[in-house]
Amino acid sequence: MTLLAQPQSMHFAEPLALRSGAALGGYDLAYETYGTLNADRSNAVLVCHALNASHHVAGSYAGQPKSEGWWDSMIGPGKPVDTDRFFVIGVNNLGSCFGSTGPMHTNPATGRAWGADFPVVTVEDWVDAQARLLDRLGIDRLAAVLGGSLGGMQALSWTLQYPQRVAHAAVIASAPNLTAENIAFNEVARRAIVTDPDFHGGHFYDHGVVPKRGLRIARMVGHITYLSDDVMNAKFGRQLRDGIDLRYTTQDIEFQIESYLRHQGDKFSEYFDANTYLLITRALDYFDPARGHGGNLSKALAAATARFLLVSFTTDWRFSPARSREIVKALLDNRRSVTYAEVDAPHGHDAFLLDDARYHAVVRAWFGRIAQELAHV
Repeated sequence: MTLLAQPQSMHFAEPLALRSGAALGGYDLAYETYGTLNADRSNAVLVCHALNASHHVAGSYAGQPKSEGWWDSMIGPGKPVDTDRFFVIGVNNLGSCFGSTGPMHTNPATGRAWGADFPVVTVEDWVDAQARLLDRLGIDRLAAVLGGSLGGMQALSWTLQYPQRVAHAAVIASAPNLTAENIAFNEVARRAIVTDPDFHGGHFYDHGVVPKRGLRIARMVGHITYLSDDVMNAKFGRQLRDGIDLRYTTQDIEFQIESYLRHQGDKFSEYFDANTYLLITRALDYFDPARGHGGNLSKALAAATARFLLVSFTTDWRFSPARSREIVKALLDNRRSVTYAEVDAPHGHDAFLLDDARYHAVVRAWFGRIAQELAHV
């Protein structure tokens, strides 16, 4: 059965206090829902998105071929997160460029696009905004919150900010904070953007240009970190483009991997906003629930009461299994219920988006138990 998606938007007039000390006045959140909310409103599952994704989690738009949601392999009728059993909600985060209020929108104080003046947002701010949306939808408690990568950080933060509102949390291919190496990759990508002559201090909208060169490089750097060495070697190796011989040039595209990365960069620069990239990578950098507990993650996670699923992938070097095991240990230190799966997959960080039978079987079984619990309440 084809799952049809319908974008929705909700306006919030009450200012949202941000962790930076700033406040965001009236704002909109774009979202989509799939499935049916049951009578006692107990079967809701919130899906949190990663860096360049959106509220369009699953299904397709009517009359638009190839418009599947970014996690369509995971969510839908009969899929691991079964929309015949759960009411699934996807929300686009503040600061994004896919419908929710962000740098591309008008700053009411100036009458021009926010641009670089859009306030810095954090994972915790996103969770607060998501909680307000759930309030409006009449959902007091989530059956589960689910996310991969940056989405997993949001899922973890939900269990700390609103422990009474989350029964289960699935944290996939994620980490309790970024390593220095990860922050370094983010900084290189940001420098590529802000040093693009078309960036204009973040107010490029006023000039009718887009810093595409910076966005291309940022995406190329990021994409390298999402793939494993095995996948890149298997897919591209040292193959030359179109079977050509060496040209002995530093300017032309010669290797297939070069062609692939430039293609990804070109695509990204056509649809993603540069200021959004800066905001979201900084939110990644800032996330660190242990920071307020002297760096002690076990103390930080003591507030969580949810039951957890954590999944990591052996070739994911950006969010390695060791980082997931840090979360598992901290939860076990607090005697929390934890299911952990470490999947031997060759795809690197991108594995959490792919249709791996073993990975999906774990998620299916875990959500199946949640559905059984709801049926016996």
